[in-house]
Amino acid sequence: MEKSGSLLNTPLGNTGSVVERIIHQLTEAIISGELKPGQQIPTEMELNSALHVSRNSIREAIKVLTHFGVFEIRRAEGTFVSNRFNKRMLDPMLYGLILQKDSAKDILELREVFDIGILKLVIDLYADTAKTAIKEAYDKLESAITCSHPDAQEVLNADIAFHGVITSSIHNKLLDEVAGYIDRITIPSRILTMQMILDTNHQLDFLNLHTEIVKIIENKESEQVMSVVKEHYQFWRITQDKAK
Repeated sequence: MEKSGSLLNTPLGNTGSVVERIIHQLTEAIISGELKPGQQIPTEMELNSALHVSRNSIREAIKVLTHFGVFEIRRAEGTFVSNRFNKRMLDPMLYGLILQKDSAKDILELREVFDIGILKLVIDLYADTAKTAIKEAYDKLESAITCSHPDAQEVLNADIAFHGVITSSIHNKLLDEVAGYIDRITIPSRILTMQMILDTNHQLDFLNLHTEIVKIIENKESEQVMSVVKEHYQFWRITQDKAK
C-alpha cells in the first residue's frame, strides 16, 4: 500500500457522495503522479483499509472510472491506470457543460477561447503543407453556402470541417478530440444560427468571416486573432440572445 501521507492513504473529503469522493481521491492521485499511467492501483482490500470506506463503494468508483477509460481491468492481473488517451475520458466534461445553468453562454465563451488559442498555435506552427487542406475546406464551405439553395445542415457540416482542418494542422490528437466535443455541444445552437444566416441573406457576410480567418493564418497576423474570432461569432451571439 502507499506510504503514509499519500493521497491513497488520506481520509476522504466531506463533499459529495462516498463514491464521488473516492473517484475524486483516485483521480487526484493520478493528477499528482502518485498513480502513473500503466501502474496497477491498490486492491479493493487495500483501499478499504486506507480510505475507511466500504468495498462496495470502492468497487462502484472503480467501475465508473473504468467506464470513462481512466482505468482498465486486466483479467487475472488487476486494475491499472490507462496508459493511453480514451475519448470517453472527456464525457464527464461534456455532460457537465450541457447540464449547467447558463450553459449556452458559457459554451460560446469556451468556443471563443478555444478558437483563439487554436488560431495562435496554427499561426506559430503554420506550414505550407496545411495551406492546401485549409483552402480546400474553405472552397467546400463557399460552395455549400453560395449555391442556389443552400441547406443549413450542409453548410454547418462544411463549417465544422473547415475549423476541423485548421485544428488538425497542429497535429495534436488531444486538441482534435476536445474540438470534436466542443462541436458536439454547440451543434444545436449553431444549426439555428446557420438557418438565421440563410433566412436573412447574410451568406456572404458569413463567408467573409471565414475569409478573414484564412487571411490571418496565411499572413501570420497573430495580433488580429482575438478581434477576428470575436467578430466570427456575431451571428451566434444574436441567436443566443434571442433564445434567452
